[in-house]
Amino acid sequence: MTGGNQRLDALAATVEQLRSDLAVAQESTDARALIGIATGILVERGHGGPTEAAQHLESLAEAARVPLLELAADVVNAASGDAVTDITPPATANGGPHGAPGPVLRLRAAEAGSLSSDAQSAAEALLDQALAPLGADSLALWAAGQDGALVLAGHAGFPRGEAERWRYVPPGVGTLAQRVLTERKPRWYGSLPAGALGIGQRGGGARAVLPAESAGRILGVLEVCWPHPQPPLTPATTRQLDALADLCAHTLPGADLGGHNTDSHPDDAMNALGDLADGLLDPALVLRPLIDAHDAVSDFRIAHTNAYFTDLAGRPRSAVTGMSLLEAYPLTAREGGLYEHVQRVHATGEPFRSERMALGALVDDVPLSTVASVGMARFGDSVLLTWRVESETVRLAELLQHAQRLGRIGGFEESVVSRQVIWNSQLFSLFGLPPTSSPVPLERLHRHAHPDDSVAIGRFLRTLLHHRHSASTAFRLQRADGVVRHIRIVAEPVTGPAGQLVAVRGAYQDVSSQHWTEVALAATRDRLADSEQQSAERNRLALQLQQAIMPPSPPAVDTAGLRVAVRYRPAEEGHLVGGDWYDAVVLPSNKVMLAVGDVAGHGIKAATGMVVLRNALRGLAATGAGPAQLLGWLNSVAHHLTDQVTATAICGVYDPETRQLRWARAGHPPPVLVRGGEATALPLPGGILLGAMPEAPYEEHLVTLEADDRLLMYTDGLIERRDLSVQQSLEHLLSIAQEPAPELDKYLDRLLTHSRSDTDDDTCLIGVHLR
Repeated sequence: MTGGNQRLDALAATVEQLRSDLAVAQESTDARALIGIATGILVERGHGGPTEAAQHLESLAEAARVPLLELAADVVNAASGDAVTDITPPATANGGPHGAPGPVLRLRAAEAGSLSSDAQSAAEALLDQALAPLGADSLALWAAGQDGALVLAGHAGFPRGEAERWRYVPPGVGTLAQRVLTERKPRWYGSLPAGALGIGQRGGGARAVLPAESAGRILGVLEVCWPHPQPPLTPATTRQLDALADLCAHTLPGADLGGHNTDSHPDDAMNALGDLADGLLDPALVLRPLIDAHDAVSDFRIAHTNAYFTDLAGRPRSAVTGMSLLEAYPLTAREGGLYEHVQRVHATGEPFRSERMALGALVDDVPLSTVASVGMARFGDSVLLTWRVESETVRLAELLQHAQRLGRIGGFEESVVSRQVIWNSQLFSLFGLPPTSSPVPLERLHRHAHPDDSVAIGRFLRTLLHHRHSASTAFRLQRADGVVRHIRIVAEPVTGPAGQLVAVRGAYQDVSSQHWTEVALAATRDRLADSEQQSAERNRLALQLQQAIMPPSPPAVDTAGLRVAVRYRPAEEGHLVGGDWYDAVVLPSNKVMLAVGDVAGHGIKAATGMVVLRNALRGLAATGAGPAQLLGWLNSVAHHLTDQVTATAICGVYDPETRQLRWARAGHPPPVLVRGGEATALPLPGGILLGAMPEAPYEEHLVTLEADDRLLMYTDGLIERRDLSVQQSLEHLLSIAQEPAPELDKYLDRLLTHSRSDTDDDTCLIGVHLR
């Protein structure tokens, strides 16, 4: 693959040489053809035959002091209708009527003025001799400064006051001339764009803005103004304006530093730049531009390298010096690479710096890449390039410094022999000492610590210095500024060949944040433990209270042909002590009161609320009032005599003589009547939950029980599910309740077993069987 590339390079060089030879031959043929055309034009205009016309053309070239080929081109341009020639009679190419100078001589006079005068004189000569015949009325010649600034080096046609206002244009203003300086190519405006900035903007008109180049470097900008909008320029006029811009470049600062022979004959500036490079501590190269046949920079020669120069490919300085930049480092030609930045610095004069740039080199045809900090600046016609390859050791040292800063760690080393103590910068900051102060040796560490920590520091030093073992301890650092920091010190002994103690090295770390975090966590754990203990105690008391009043399976009540059985199932989670309650009691009137309820919430509050309501209902029932009246009174108790307790409940009073059950509800699920193998939910009377309002009406319903009827009263813990509606859960209960069972106790146990409730709530269930 490598041999193929070499053959391809050789073939490309041969093709390039043949193309160059062909171009030379073509130029010679074109030159003879151009002189023949110019001679024919003179014959047509009455200058004799071909021989006389050819001699006349040569005499005109001698008189104008220009090459014959250039004069022939002017004659052809004039005959083709060039704008410059429109102002002269067509009778002659170099002399108008009455001896007035022709266009070619006007251009030569302009050139002479630009080369023999300063920028102001050149601007005036250009406008008078070359641009006024094109219709232009003013021009400005700008010298390029640093960072895109422009200085008005010469002007013509502008009022003096306006020229003074535009004497200096700072970087970033965005004038037309600055745009051309940045883009490095000419611009033509047939009419000025709206909002354009720059000199002479009030008059409008047209404008040509061209970079002024010399030896491939842009030294300034030529700005030519027309008073009125203009059609597009002809190619000939465009070439003439480009030539005038290049002429102007010779009058601008820096033009005298260029040249084709400076590489082989270094001047004083070059020697001074080499001396400057030798005085730098970083690798430095002095680059000189290589100019091709078209006065453009084709490459840069490495004219000088300093003593610190290190080649990226490992070559000696002598092998690199004298080579071109692209020859020595071809990979720098990549887009956005080093060569592109060197070109820009040389063309604009703006310095360049990058902290991290990828540099590449070919070593045995293998591309290698490294990272370096790069800086470059133009001095005269040369570029001073410096680079510093990023060292792995330096990079790791910087990384360690950042890690120590983030971890608030400072390192030290103390010599036992010389007593010299070395601290890093982070350790001075940790102790609150200026970097110029003396480090604190270990033997005086106790003077900077809290007195109570001196014992721990002494134990640390004995382990380290006498027993020669690694040791660590924590202490409170008392700084001179009054700040107290919690510090942890870790150190190890350094022993010599004979086992003697030579030095001690270690590190201090500020652990104040960790210390206070641990203190806060310990306090939080203590508070949490107290809270958990108090909560557990409250739940234990509530559970004992609930179990004392609400046993899971109390004895059945059997009176006047009515058998009443109760089941209570507490929540699965022991700490969720609920407020479910039930009651079945024979009243003084021999009637039986049946009640079930559910206090909202859990814990001690729900349990105590349950006790209040259950006992209040027992006492109120002794009055002989009906269920609706009892719930009305119980609502007043819940609202006024408790701490915002709300509850649902059902209260029923059964009369054994009439077998009638009068019942009322307060927001509770309906009772279920099982008769003849069919279970139905009783219609609901009106009534809101207890404690919601100061006064609330409650309705009463009456149901007559028949022999073998079963009535179920329950709390919502029996039927509620998160994924089903209340009606769907009730239908599931009805389907289970209508299944026959011989005994009431087993019947209730089966209902609890097949309950599909999933809300982890308490459940109360009262079963009534009429024999």
